Amino acid sequence: MKLTENFKREEFDCKDGTIVPDKYIANAIEVAENLEVLRAYLGKPIIISGSGYRTKKHNTEVGGAPKSQHLTASAADISVKGLSPTKIAEAIEHLIKEGKMKQGGLGVYKTFVHYDIRGEKARWRG
Repeated sequence: MKLTENFKREEFDCKDGTIVPDKYIANAIEVAENLEVLRAYLGKPIIISGSGYRTKKHNTEVGGAPKSQHLTASAADISVKGLSPTKIAEAIEHLIKEGKMKQGGLGVYKTFVHYDIRGEKARWRG
């Protein structure tokens, strides 16, 4: 199932094989729409390298935060070939400041960036 032009629901499904529940599809679509803006800005495909949606059990197994945005498909862990996580995060910050991407959580890790649509600013390094 396509969520947007370049993102499929399957990319957001939990890594344990659980598909995004219907009640969270709107969140996954909103994340994907924001990632489309980032993709257009960067001119490169975005890889959902880690989680989109996570079940509570899988979230616990991977050490996720107890109230993780992944539990409601409101987040994605992403990477872009040829760009460091720091550069990706800088692009997201720029797009948020311009009002083109939704304000939310932004976590910079060694190999990926966490982006979520919580609606308020949260920043961290993992």
